[in-house]
Amino acid sequence: MKELTHAVLHNRLLVLAILASVLVAGFSAYRSLPVDAYPDISPALVQVFVETEGLAPEEVEKYVTYPLESAMNGLPKLDRIRSVSNFGLSVVNIYFEDGTDIYFARQRVGERLQVAREAIPSGFGEPVMGPITTGLGQILFYTLEDETGQYSREALREAQDWIVKFNLQTVRGVTEVLSVGGEVKQFQVNVDPHALLRYKISLPEIKARIEANNANAGAQFIVKNDEQYIVRSVGLASDIKDLKNIVVKTVNGTPVYLHQLAELTIGGKIRRGLALADGRGEAVVGMVLKLIGSNTSAVIEEVVKELETINDNLPDGMSVQPYYDQATLVKAAVSTVTSALVQGIALVTIVLFVFMGSIRPSVVVALSIPFSVAFTFLAMRYFDISANLMSLGGIAIAIGMMVDGAVVVVESIERSLRESSSEESRTAIIVRACHSVARPILFAISIIILVFLPLFTLQGVEGATFRPLAYTVATAMLGSLFFALVVAPACAYYLLKRPKRDDERASKSKLLAIYQPMVTALIRRRGLAVAISLGLLVLGGAIAPRLGSEFVPRFNEGDVLIRATMAPSISLKKAKETMQVFEQELLESFPEVTKVVTRVGRGEVGAHADPINNAEIFVALKPQDEWQSASDLDGLYAAMSKQFSDFPGAKFNFTQPIAAAVDELLTGTKAELAAKLFGDDLDVLSQKASVIETVIKSIEGAQDVQKDQIGGTPQLKISLDREAIARYGLNASEIQDTLKIAIGGASAGQVFEGIRRFDIYLRLKKSARDRKDKLARLIIENNRGQRIPLNELATIEEVVGPRQITRENNQRFITIQTNVRERDIGSFVEEANRLIESRVELPPGYFLKWGGQFELQQQANKRLMIVVPITLALVFFMLYASFGSLKNATLIMLNIPLALVGGIAALWLSGLSLSVPASVGFIALFGIALENGLVLVNDLNDRVAHGTEMGKACVESACSRLRPVLMTAVTTAIGLSPLLFASGTGSEVQRPLATVVVGGLISATVLTLLVLPAVYPWFAKKH
Repeated sequence: MKELTHAVLHNRLLVLAILASVLVAGFSAYRSLPVDAYPDISPALVQVFVETEGLAPEEVEKYVTYPLESAMNGLPKLDRIRSVSNFGLSVVNIYFEDGTDIYFARQRVGERLQVAREAIPSGFGEPVMGPITTGLGQILFYTLEDETGQYSREALREAQDWIVKFNLQTVRGVTEVLSVGGEVKQFQVNVDPHALLRYKISLPEIKARIEANNANAGAQFIVKNDEQYIVRSVGLASDIKDLKNIVVKTVNGTPVYLHQLAELTIGGKIRRGLALADGRGEAVVGMVLKLIGSNTSAVIEEVVKELETINDNLPDGMSVQPYYDQATLVKAAVSTVTSALVQGIALVTIVLFVFMGSIRPSVVVALSIPFSVAFTFLAMRYFDISANLMSLGGIAIAIGMMVDGAVVVVESIERSLRESSSEESRTAIIVRACHSVARPILFAISIIILVFLPLFTLQGVEGATFRPLAYTVATAMLGSLFFALVVAPACAYYLLKRPKRDDERASKSKLLAIYQPMVTALIRRRGLAVAISLGLLVLGGAIAPRLGSEFVPRFNEGDVLIRATMAPSISLKKAKETMQVFEQELLESFPEVTKVVTRVGRGEVGAHADPINNAEIFVALKPQDEWQSASDLDGLYAAMSKQFSDFPGAKFNFTQPIAAAVDELLTGTKAELAAKLFGDDLDVLSQKASVIETVIKSIEGAQDVQKDQIGGTPQLKISLDREAIARYGLNASEIQDTLKIAIGGASAGQVFEGIRRFDIYLRLKKSARDRKDKLARLIIENNRGQRIPLNELATIEEVVGPRQITRENNQRFITIQTNVRERDIGSFVEEANRLIESRVELPPGYFLKWGGQFELQQQANKRLMIVVPITLALVFFMLYASFGSLKNATLIMLNIPLALVGGIAALWLSGLSLSVPASVGFIALFGIALENGLVLVNDLNDRVAHGTEMGKACVESACSRLRPVLMTAVTTAIGLSPLLFASGTGSEVQRPLATVVVGGLISATVLTLLVLPAVYPWFAKKH
């Protein structure tokens, strides 16, 4: 290390140039970093959708979902498969191992889709992959407003699909724009069944005639007078008039036109969902999805600019009004942590000036903060880590630790300058001073980096959440190490002067006057020191079992998402009425609500697969300091839950937009906690789930408890009589084709208006298909011209069938979801398991598994339980390598238990639970506690090795290291205090971490300054 310091001092101007370059480049890199509210924790997931022609859920599962799942089994890096089979829709979620490239995954799924297409019966739908986005990809929602009241729902939806959506999809970083609500324009051919009898024609024949009379054709070209003329035949229908005049049949030379058989109108497409806004009625809503990996803030900024242009081009009276965008959340979350970062830097700098007692050494140490931060920004830019709550939080955590190495170096240089002779050169003094502390600094900071190893090994959600924090802490400490060993000596050469030998700082003298008698007394009475340690350990052991546990504290997004579940048999019209009443009551009851937008059922396939008895209500809120119904988010949830506990026709679950999307993608649940019951028989699943639901409702803290509605959907089942259809010479497909067209309808081509295209939709008129008895009289014609009513060919009966079927890894399951308030999730699940085991008897082959936040918490704890001991073992070996003494290494490792005691006590006193952020705090605490112990033991060894008597060495070393140890502890605690007391968006996640570190520092510092010097003689190396 002497050679390095010599080289630094010889090229000190170059080193200062490096300092300036890193500062400029680092903060330039910060300005170009992608900015997000939170690390994208979505899994490597490919979604496959199949829209079917009105198949019931059990048929979707059998004919579509199962073949898709079977085709995907065995994919490389496949983790699991989860699916939902709804009426007319199959959604298969294919999860890959953590870290799998999404484009690799989509390529492999795309290859298997061909196998799935061959396995799915013809006419049962075409599988397509969903958009390339994530759970955090829904970045902006908007409504298309009609300010004049003159536009129909069809006109609004047409403007949304062909103007707004069309242009937004050209924005770089936007992968999809989904439309919800309004009426999709359609040219509808509503056939009169009496006309079919009169003109002796069938529905399939009409469909074929429309298709045959609606096409263009190319006929190459002809040459005329040396010019080439392209020949094209135009036969496409362009309006209702063209459709009406299609000749369907000729009877005795007289043409039968389509308008003689049917009523032709422009109407809305069959809907499986709609949107409502502010209790006023239906609305047209758009949802912008960003491309995976794109910069959220940049994409939103471009989308907002494009919306301004779109608004200028919309018809008069129409306008696009965003009601949610993640930019607000991003700004709030980043503001919380950057404010804490700036405040931490300012406070640490002030503390440095107070402790150092002089401006010059304080400036040298303080420079390590901007240098380390800039170094971290450069690393973030290189590794493509976004600026978010966790990555910037990592820098905030490291603020106090960044100065530790520089403090030790400057302290050593100051002491050497004070104690050296006037004949010795400044260069020689600085080289000697740096050499004496370089090894312990190198080991101490390396150990701090090493203790964050467990965070690098986390997988899945916990890994995606906390790895950015681990990266930034590690790079910040690496930057501080470079500063301490390279930059600080050069700065000290210019800024530190040789003080007078009797120049003792008043602050240090006052501290020593208090500290020296205490440590001297404990050194003489080692038993008392041991008793203090044991007392603290007993206290920690008594408190630890009282702590609750959870995965991550709820992140306050600033808005609320309410999920409503209505009766399985509800119609879309009734669902609309129910939710409109709910919106009105919500706005009247809660003055903090500024806007309400509800999605009932599903819109375009791509983000939601809900049936029409499910609704999602987005609730925009005023700033929290303007709330009247509650003072915090949990209180507002409780107030809303109480207000709507008896709301007729619906049950509610209260969550937040991003939390809901991520929970559903990760664990297949729509609440923060869910019991997943696996088994084969849907009736048994439903029965046992009802019992489990009752048990969970009885547990303290359970809120919004609901079991999945997997049954209760009424069906009209038409069972073909094989003997009858054989007798009449019919095929089953002929009957089913007629049924499909008559009741559900069928597309018979498209009408083009410029580049816009609209379906021609053929079906029986409503009055002929709206009752069971009318369907029974539906006429089927065979090839002999006989006309047979449907009731002679089939049995029509009303039955009750499944609403939806959910599967995971080829097994059916049902969820019983709940939110947990006013207690921790860990103790809640423990109590729930105990009660369920005693009260619910499950048949063979049926088992219960907890999903949601508890599942994620267990995964994180399981990995940490393995990796943390391994890491501590590595730290022990590093300490042994540094000191060559098992005793010394053991003494330093004793810092860890007492540091844990302070962290545990701080959590308990603040009413926080043991969570993954708190575990991260303990990991950070290990490094800080070990660093102080290492530096002190190194100094003790040096004094004893140079012949100082053991007792005297302990007192002198403790007194000489008092200020550096206090500085490292206080600067770290002060640096974290803004996170400890922050109340902005995202502070909920950082507060447990800061609480643990600050509390642990108190007990660890007491150990280092009082207990460690006292017991050192028992652990000293033999010299």
